[in-house]
Amino acid sequence: MPLVSRLSSPPMLTGAALILGSLALAAPALADLKLCNTTSSRIGVAIGYQDPTGWTTEGWWNISAQTCETLYKGTLSSRFYYIHAVDYDRGGEWAGKSYMCTGDKSFTIRGVQECGRRGYKSTGFFEVDTQEAKDWTIRLTDPNERGR
Repeated sequence: MPLVSRLSSPPMLTGAALILGSLALAAPALADLKLCNTTSSRIGVAIGYQDPTGWTTEGWWNISAQTCETLYKGTLSSRFYYIHAVDYDRGGEWAGKSYMCTGDKSFTIRGVQECGRRGYKSTGFFEVDTQEAKDWTIRLTDPNERGR
């Protein structure tokens, strides 16, 4: 039995309760792309993605060991996201074969062509398939934990 039918309030209040309940149900759920650093090192992270206006790369998020950060807020605009990360404490990186533009300091870069000519680095990113989920979390692990 619906909760509203058990109320002993006047019909006008019951109608208001129904409208408020409908609005609460219609509110969109928040969805984000998060990255969790499960390593024992501080890392720097850059992302690449395609939205309706083209390719964008953004960085750097400085993520402490054993913490998570939101890299992309809101409904995911693409099925595929691209990640490049650098281990600040022990050296090394998480990279891939998809090359996009990055900068040395905090950046947002539109486009992935001619990085060097435009004053940027061409950096290898690895692909993350979110399988069209609305919310996705990436976990970066220490190299010796990758097989677990």
